[in-house]
Amino acid sequence: MKILIIASQSRYEKFMPEDGIARRCQLVYRPVGTPDGALLEAAGDAEVILADAIAPVSADLIAQMPNLRLIHSEGAAYDRIDGAAARERGIYVCNNQGANAQAVAEQALLLMLGLLRFVDEGHRAVLEGRQIDLKEAKMVSGIIELRDCTVGLVGFGNIARETALLLHAFGASCLYYSPHRKSGETEAQYHVEYCPLDELLARCDIVSLHSAVTPETVGMMNRETLGWMKPGAYLVNTARGDLVDQQALVQALASGHLAGAGLDTLTPEPVTRDNPLVRFAAEHPGRILFSPPHWRGHHRLLPPDAQPDVGQRYRRRRRGAAYLRSQRRGLTRGGLRRARPG
Repeated sequence: MKILIIASQSRYEKFMPEDGIARRCQLVYRPVGTPDGALLEAAGDAEVILADAIAPVSADLIAQMPNLRLIHSEGAAYDRIDGAAARERGIYVCNNQGANAQAVAEQALLLMLGLLRFVDEGHRAVLEGRQIDLKEAKMVSGIIELRDCTVGLVGFGNIARETALLLHAFGASCLYYSPHRKSGETEAQYHVEYCPLDELLARCDIVSLHSAVTPETVGMMNRETLGWMKPGAYLVNTARGDLVDQQALVQALASGHLAGAGLDTLTPEPVTRDNPLVRFAAEHPGRILFSPPHWRGHHRLLPPDAQPDVGQRYRRRRRGAAYLRSQRRGLTRGGLRRARPG
């Protein structure tokens, strides 16, 4: 079996289990951003695509791979894969739901604490010999502890749930918004309170984004919704840059309406130096705290407990396996489903 891997070869080779299915296959590696033509030339006859979560898998690519049976995202996200094209050809699309939930939750908390503790400003102050000046200034203006904050989680999947547990350990109050409210048992288990989005934005000191990218959520944090946020609040995004209108966020920060933002992801990716948020951060030190985009999700690359699933899903696909777990519009999440036309 030939597998086209659109990702870093060094990462795959480092974390690939010795007994994994990929060891017994012909592997063709190409980096994220490789044009479709070059991918087809290298592995147009591949049966499987393993793709970095930010690697596009286009309709044109899918249409020109006659042997393709399975497209597997290495992470939880699958929005860069053309699901309609896969569905039309009856190709399975799978992901690794929850595999990186703890790592991403920790990254969200890191950004929250970094903003509240002025980590970027403190680092610069020490390098420049201004640490006492900064300390005195912050003692006057006040330093907020996480336990004194109300944090709002927008979206409540695996990552948001892990984040809620960490926030509870720090003593923070936690609200959440999801299109479908969870059961009372789930809310009690994760120590969260449901809140409509507009109310959540108005009440929370920190808003953390955990929504999937869909037509409904692209640009959901725009001029209007950012305006609903509590004055002086912080926005944290460890989900996808597509959720945020970046120019609107620049304006909310420049006006002083928001105190800062902690961002693990921007759009487009790879990030360019002319991104409006990158430019703003360079001109206004301390207002935006960046972490390397999607670094938080790669504590393992297709971790050992996830890699066997790839092989299992492919074998089931070859046997014509039926539905295991449903996913919107014929895709799968943590399972496998035939992607049917229409």
